[in-house]
This record gives sequence, structure tokens and C-alpha cells, in this order.
Amino acid sequence: MIMAARIALGHVQAVLVDLSGTLHIGNIATLGAVEALSKLQNSHLKVKFVTNTTKESVSSLHNRLLNIGFNIDKSEIYSSLTAVRNYLIENKYKPFLMLSDDAEKDFVGLEMENPNAVVMGLSPTHFQYDMMNTAFHLLMNGCPLIAINKARYYQATEGLLLGTGAFVEALEYASGTKAVVIGKPDKTFFLGAAKSIGCEPEKCVMIGDDVRDDVLGAINSGMQGILVKTGKYREGDEQNISQSLSNFIVSNNFSDAVDIILKTISSR
Repeated sequence: MIMAARIALGHVQAVLVDLSGTLHIGNIATLGAVEALSKLQNSHLKVKFVTNTTKESVSSLHNRLLNIGFNIDKSEIYSSLTAVRNYLIENKYKPFLMLSDDAEKDFVGLEMENPNAVVMGLSPTHFQYDMMNTAFHLLMNGCPLIAINKARYYQATEGLLLGTGAFVEALEYASGTKAVVIGKPDKTFFLGAAKSIGCEPEKCVMIGDDVRDDVLGAINSGMQGILVKTGKYREGDEQNISQSLSNFIVSNNFSDAVDIILKTISSR
């Protein structure tokens, strides 16, 4: 049912939780997730929700989670959209946004006339020739390519859908530019999430459905990881993690992962 624990969770003080594919798929919670999250929130552990989602603004995502039944405060969501906005401000970039109309709400107030950076998230309506060509010309003129993530695919209610990564790599190939990736699995993203709740990375455990972006990203940032068999998980994904590593386990779903954590900390 649950892979035998290969990590020591006794010193964990905070849990980072992926959203899409882990807590929910579309507008449906994964099995037992609402109840499990409530148990986790009622423990002494800190909880932060970390997401690469670029299809919708943080406000829209928060409303979706509330409608599903999760008791989550908007301030508890650490989004790659927010991280990118901060990055743009810090570097004085004026972005050419390749984002959905809803996601663009998180960039209101930034100067965008005469852009000097290309920002790409998941926005199928922008991935057509004219828009891609506009981005290409900006890159050829020296603008950086900023990818909110390079996800290969994501799980929707209708099945797997192509992610942002293929389109980012198309622009990288054409322009000879290497994208700056802000979201998961970038180490800066995970360390920023840990810092936002005042916790050292080695005292954090990440729960997610993506073996590369969630689990390996967390491990490479000094954290532990729990891979859940929901969302984009595919049989054998755990084999992509070196067997020499001892800081990850695999569980059936988010609810099982929470049970593992709570049982461990109750015995310490």
C-alpha cells in the first residue's frame, strides 16, 4: 500500500504541499485530501502550498481551492507567478508576457511598454506563430527568456496535457538563449518557500506528484520528499530518483503522505 519509509521525518517542522495533481485535479480533490489537510493544519507543523500553476492568478487559484472545500488562506500559497513578479521588479525588467489573461492579473502595475524581457508560462492562446515570433525577435535582440516553469505536462480532468517546457525549449533552440527558470524545480524557488515560513530546508518535507519538479527539486534543495501516486505520476517514476538517495518515499496519495508524517512526529 505504502512504500516502506526510507527517510527519517522525526525532525520535520514544515510541510510544502504541491497543489494540482496532489491536492486536487481540476475542481476535484484527490481521495481524502480535504480531511487530511485539516489534520495536517491542526498539527504543530507549518504548512505552505507551493505551485507552478501559471494558468490562473493566485486569487483565482485560491477561490478554486475554497470551492473544492479546502480551508486555505491566500497568504499560504507560494506561487511561481509571485516569484517571477519579484524577479522582474528586482532586475528592473519590463516583460513581454506570454501568459493567460487571468495569470496576467498578478503582474498588474508593472511597466510593460518597450519590453526588455520575455516571460513565458502556460498560455496555449499565445503559443501561435505570431506571438512566438515576437518573442523570438526580442530574444534575438538580447532580451532574456524567463520561464515560470519548464513542465513537460500536467494532469487535467481530461488527461495529460502538454506543459510549458516544449514551447520554452522551442524558443531556446531558435534563439540560442538559455531560459532562466523561476519555478520548481529551481533551488531558489524551494529555498524561498522555506524562508517564507521561517524554516530551514533540511527541516522541510515536500509532497508532490511530479518526480522531477517536486521531489527531486526538493531533494536538491536540501529537503526531503514524498512522491504521491496521483496527478501526473506514472508507474515507475520513482526509479528516476537515484537509489543511493535516502530522503524520499512514495505513498498512494496526499492523505497517505500526511498519515506517514503525523504518525512519525507523534512518536518522537
